[in-house]
Amino acid sequence: MALIRSLAASVLIFAGAAQADPWVVRAEWISAHENFLASDVLQGRGSATRDELIAATYIAAQFESYGLKPAPGMKGWLQRAEITRQRFQGEPKLAFGAQEVAKGVTLFVSNSQPLSGRIVQAGTEDPKALTSGQGDVLLVTGPAPLMAWYGAAGKVGAKLVIARESDATRAGYAEMGGEPRLLRSNPAQPRQRAALITVPEMIFVQLAAAQGQTLSFTPPPVVDAKLVTTNAIGYLPGSDRAAGTLLFTAHLDHLGGKADGTVMHGANDDASGTVAVLELARALASGGKPRRSILFVCYGGEEMGLLGARYFTEHPPVPLQEIVANLEFEMIGAQDPQLPQQTLMMTGFERSDFGEALQRQGFRVTADPYPQQQFFQRSDNYQLAQMGIVAHTVSGWATTPTYHSADDDIAHLDLPFMTAVIQSVIESARWLVNSDFVPQWKPGGKP
Repeated sequence: MALIRSLAASVLIFAGAAQADPWVVRAEWISAHENFLASDVLQGRGSATRDELIAATYIAAQFESYGLKPAPGMKGWLQRAEITRQRFQGEPKLAFGAQEVAKGVTLFVSNSQPLSGRIVQAGTEDPKALTSGQGDVLLVTGPAPLMAWYGAAGKVGAKLVIARESDATRAGYAEMGGEPRLLRSNPAQPRQRAALITVPEMIFVQLAAAQGQTLSFTPPPVVDAKLVTTNAIGYLPGSDRAAGTLLFTAHLDHLGGKADGTVMHGANDDASGTVAVLELARALASGGKPRRSILFVCYGGEEMGLLGARYFTEHPPVPLQEIVANLEFEMIGAQDPQLPQQTLMMTGFERSDFGEALQRQGFRVTADPYPQQQFFQRSDNYQLAQMGIVAHTVSGWATTPTYHSADDDIAHLDLPFMTAVIQSVIESARWLVNSDFVPQWKPGGKP
């Protein structure tokens, strides 16, 4: 009996010593996940498809194998989101003077309501230089990205932004999935949101000549489409319910296949972020019970307009007011040449004290060098941020040339970079789940 007690004590001492060792993220774990999620077998994990469901099922199985539990109120690790999605069907129309344009107009974003206003050409090629009161219908030119114009025009009260069609705008439209986005209003956050279109050169010239005239814009009809997308959710219960819940997220879907048979693998966007969530779950579940509870969520339907994240916020397994913060991982598979080595950027870094706190704990993260791209508003984190939760996305190279292209495959990933940046978040996450720190919005930072 004494020998048994001695051996048991030795085992406990060994286990404690092993647990004290730093967690090491293994490159073969990263590679294994990517080789499945970004394989030909899953055909690009198209939103709301069987391939997306297979990816979600794989992630759920990993969560279960790590010892995670179903989230409160759930019987398993999958949250099926049955969504009636409204979408545009048909062509938008413009009318000004004696002109009616029903062909060639490309609609990027709009709500479902017609609008009219006076045509004005922006007096600047810099979106930051826009001032209020210029006009309801704004013609824009210059090298600035369309989304920079869109964000700036909405802030100064424009109802419609019109730009020339170009190779760059056509590529941007393809990156959106080749389908216009229907704007939905948030009753809790009412604000002006402009529509955005491009027109061929000839029409743009005619519009410029018609400055001061009234233009009317009619979006296409809106129809209902029923979709089912799937979120994979793992839950690690904490020891102190009053300490709140942390939310680590990514999106598991991508663009699927094209009509010509090309597979859009989405190895970086966002299999890489999904892998980060999986490996963070593996690491945090390996120790003792954390003080705070943790939700690990991989959303479906992001490429169709943040559908999975929206469903999650409408059907949260824990009350939203219990969520302390959200950290989203998006496209961490390549090193941005503008950033320090083995460092991620955080969208909206300046909006809160979250990034600074994680930096102090060793997470290699810094500010977004592309504020003009409005990345903070373009990922799943924004659904949570609009609810008042401090929520940010971290990315590697957000403007990588492989974005939404057939080259976003495993061959174009930087797996050592992925491994290093995932490793850098582990200890800061351990600190966060066991601390009293609650991230706060800075003045003016809350959307």
